[in-house]
Amino acid sequence: MQKYIIGIDTGGTYTDAVLLDTLSGNIIAKAKVPTTHFDLAMGTGQALTKLLAEGGTAAEDIRSVCISSTLATNSVVENKGARVAVIVIGYVRHFKLPVKAVVFVKGGHTIDGKEEEPLDVEYLVNLVDGLKNEVDAYAVCSAMSMKNPIHELVTEKAIGMLDPKPVFCSHRISKLAGMHERAATAGLHAKLMPIMEDFIEGVEKAMARLNLQCPALVIGGNGITLDAQMAIAEAGMTVASGPACTAHFGAAQTKENSLVIDVGGTTTDIAMVEDGRPLLATEGCRIGQWQTHVEAVDMHTAGIGGDSHVHVGERGELSIGPGRVTPLAMTGDQHFPPVDWLGVGSKSRLIVLHPEAMHLVPDSELTNVLRESGRATPATIRQRTGLGGIPLDIQLEHLTRKQLIFECGFTPTDALHVLGKIDLGNRVAALAGADILGQALGLSGADFARLVLERTEELIENMIIDYIIQRSWQNSLTGFINSRKNHPVLGVEFSIKIPLIGIGAAARFLLPGVAERLRTTVSFPENCEVGNAIGAAMIGLAVTS
Repeated sequence: MQKYIIGIDTGGTYTDAVLLDTLSGNIIAKAKVPTTHFDLAMGTGQALTKLLAEGGTAAEDIRSVCISSTLATNSVVENKGARVAVIVIGYVRHFKLPVKAVVFVKGGHTIDGKEEEPLDVEYLVNLVDGLKNEVDAYAVCSAMSMKNPIHELVTEKAIGMLDPKPVFCSHRISKLAGMHERAATAGLHAKLMPIMEDFIEGVEKAMARLNLQCPALVIGGNGITLDAQMAIAEAGMTVASGPACTAHFGAAQTKENSLVIDVGGTTTDIAMVEDGRPLLATEGCRIGQWQTHVEAVDMHTAGIGGDSHVHVGERGELSIGPGRVTPLAMTGDQHFPPVDWLGVGSKSRLIVLHPEAMHLVPDSELTNVLRESGRATPATIRQRTGLGGIPLDIQLEHLTRKQLIFECGFTPTDALHVLGKIDLGNRVAALAGADILGQALGLSGADFARLVLERTEELIENMIIDYIIQRSWQNSLTGFINSRKNHPVLGVEFSIKIPLIGIGAAARFLLPGVAERLRTTVSFPENCEVGNAIGAAMIGLAVTS
């Protein structure tokens, strides 16, 4: 009898795996390995191999592999993923989305499904002809297409004749009104499909190598399982996969109202638990700048975590996130000594070419610079090629999306190493980085590390406050909340009346300070460092029981 379920959580920093006994519900074994972005099958395979060895389990004893992934969430928060053009059809108020292009075309239908204006096919053809070399996928949203989808279907056919790339129509994935949200939902599917396709391919390769012939199930943001092909075809459904598993693990720990906080490497996720049950967002989830019609747990995600990039500007301004970099402590002082490159402004991160990717990188001014030494800062690239700002970021995003490069810099994880709170990597590199950046602010390395952790806790605190305000009054006060402590006249402090439940490797080090700021308590359940993977396995158990 197949008596085990594997739960996997592939995050921006680590891939976690757990082995759950279906009879007792106990965790038999767990594994944590670095996520290998260049080859996702490698990290997944290492986690599965380690897990099966530790549990002494044969492949045929596994009932299913249940997958939680924050890769989709991370890519949205960091504004990565496929380059998407969103085509909006009909007379609507213009709006923006964080995609390559949002373009508006005449056409659309009325509320009773009658054509309001003919589709401007000639303009559409010229539009696609100009976009096809700039984008990886298209999203189409026509006014009242849930009543009459004909203009979306004609547009989809026209695009297919001009450019054989994926097209996502809003009428297939949203039946609700609201053009902005429907367009965002279609755009999100288009943006995430390539990421999910690569991820699923990596998981399936890893399973095949270990002769795991059981089903692979991806956890959707609403806590429902999706088979692999469905997860690719409707990739937007996975955007809150990680938070859904977080919420289910947290809900299993209490019968009271609480906030479940998962502090990962790239993002922090918040989910509300009421009476021991995770809540669903009634109007669709919001991820970063994306308000969608995607059904998901009531949650909020922001780009702040253990590996968020700490940047010191030319004028001494300090910012943290939303982008993720590999911590200095995890790259090794002997390979990338910070004293050789780290500084303020455009010297705050190092772009590194994966050694295995050398032969895959296309020729360009940028890649030629990277090939010469294997690494360079944006400052060096600008000096050598003249590339900088948005044009450089576009090229770097393209290389990152293909997993040909990675970036390293100072992070909250490094700050924890400096202060001796964790010992996971090379503390010498973290100390050197803190000294260099601290000197720019007139601080010792230790004081700089304390400032970074203080600011990180403040960002998580503000995120929690804004989440509660949004779900209570449907208004965001992000600007006010983030600047309230610097207001010359007004002083505002917040407290919350329910406890926090901490999940994730960095949670134990950052959430106690956050709880103190909010005048509440925080608890850390057993195995909370792999809580997301456990949540995936729990959902899988409920589905297959």
